[in-house]
Amino acid sequence: MRVYLAGAVLSCAMISSSPVHAQAVSAPAPVASVLPSAGTALDDPGPLFDDYYIGPYDLLEITVFQVDDLSRTVRVNARGLIGLPLIGQVQAAGLSARVVEEEIARRLTECCLQDPQVTIFIKEFVSQRVTVEGEVTKPGIFPLSGRTSLLQAIALAAGVSEIADINQVSIFRTLADGNKEQLVFDLEAVRSGKVDDPLIQGNDVVVVGSSTTRSMVKGVTDTLRGFIGFGTVR
Repeated sequence: MRVYLAGAVLSCAMISSSPVHAQAVSAPAPVASVLPSAGTALDDPGPLFDDYYIGPYDLLEITVFQVDDLSRTVRVNARGLIGLPLIGQVQAAGLSARVVEEEIARRLTECCLQDPQVTIFIKEFVSQRVTVEGEVTKPGIFPLSGRTSLLQAIALAAGVSEIADINQVSIFRTLADGNKEQLVFDLEAVRSGKVDDPLIQGNDVVVVGSSTTRSMVKGVTDTLRGFIGFGTVR
């Protein structure tokens, strides 16, 4: 499983106290040896900021510039395919709209058009859902009605709880090849704009962990409130 870290602040022997931004890590390489320092610009953020992956039953509006006969609205079938004139079936599920655009343009170039300009607009994200769990107010499974970022996904769950560890928010994702990856984000860095707000992909699982320090403080506070409340009873 590949692990991505974004804006995470790691302690102890793993890394220094400086916050970091995004970097892919292939286990079992030491994490601390490959993380950039704060403020480092990444030339290729990779899958962290790619478009949604299209899924079965999503509705796509496909436009071929100045060729109305080839422009149409199609729904991805259960096998992840769409059917188009002249070129037949095209794989769409598991790919971003940009990749499908390029594939359609390539096939049209091979068969009949010179330099076709293809654009895809995803009208319905029927297959796309995100699970948000852990230290959030209302954990659950939420449908994605459009491009949704990590902050927006957490907002769907009514925000984080008072004991949430906002410096260690994980996105668990299953890739098209069946491999799994974990992306770790510092939500505070995302909110402040130090780290880009990453896009959620269909079937992502967002997990907000709990902060040991905040849990202890809450426990002490609740205990004190109990004593105070007990002392005021007559």
